Amino acid sequence: MKQKFTRLYLIVVFAILYAPIVFLIAYSFSQGDTMTNYHGFTWRHYQTLFIDSRMLAIVANTLLVALLSSLIATLIGTLGALGINRTTKRVTRESLLTLNNVLMVSPDVIIGASFLIFFTMLKIPLGFGSVLLSHIAFEIPIVVLMVLPRLREMSASMLDAAQDLGATTRQLLSQVIIPFISPGIFAGFFMALTYSLDDFAVTFFVTGNGFSTLSVEIYSRARQGINLEINALSGVMFLFSLLLVGGYYWMQQVSQKRKQRKRGAIS
Repeated sequence: MKQKFTRLYLIVVFAILYAPIVFLIAYSFSQGDTMTNYHGFTWRHYQTLFIDSRMLAIVANTLLVALLSSLIATLIGTLGALGINRTTKRVTRESLLTLNNVLMVSPDVIIGASFLIFFTMLKIPLGFGSVLLSHIAFEIPIVVLMVLPRLREMSASMLDAAQDLGATTRQLLSQVIIPFISPGIFAGFFMALTYSLDDFAVTFFVTGNGFSTLSVEIYSRARQGINLEINALSGVMFLFSLLLVGGYYWMQQVSQKRKQRKRGAIS
């Protein structure tokens, strides 16, 4: 009885979560121009999407910002996690973690307004650079929170053994520490990428007139009336998100199989 209730509960929860997405994507194949009635199947809105040069440029801008910011934030966040983990004083370590988490708990509107004031004071033009810097800033804490637990799971005896065998600091980092924390690094990268693609509030404040991302463009077009080209774009982005999740899951499975093979070879 309990299992049936649990399954029913999960079905209801997932139905509530995914029904709006399915509804949105279904109407992207409608022959009509609005979501009032379904008028039959067509690929017209996807064809319109792929010949819309402005939208394609915005998609390229969004992906470029997401990839660059995620890579840079992953590098900085990983180094930050290593630095926090090596801090011996508890007060200093807790203070650094608190500062790291400020961007995680602060409202996006406040963060966006703060970045806008900051860039305006420094006379930094709003556009690609301001959006990239803002995304890097709010992605770094995410990467730190993903990498730090893996560092805490690392056994100190493993590092001592590597040093006793003559490993240098560079070899210790590249051949012991990085491989051990790589699942956390990949998780941080994918989370940062997702946050960048999804962000609206911060980007809305720091984007300029000549630069836009998908979230800001969709908001601007939705204010003028729902266009089913937006539905088609949502369908493509949902598919892209599924590919990201599938890729991350595949990498996790490959990593686990490699670990199992190594354990079997050792035993």
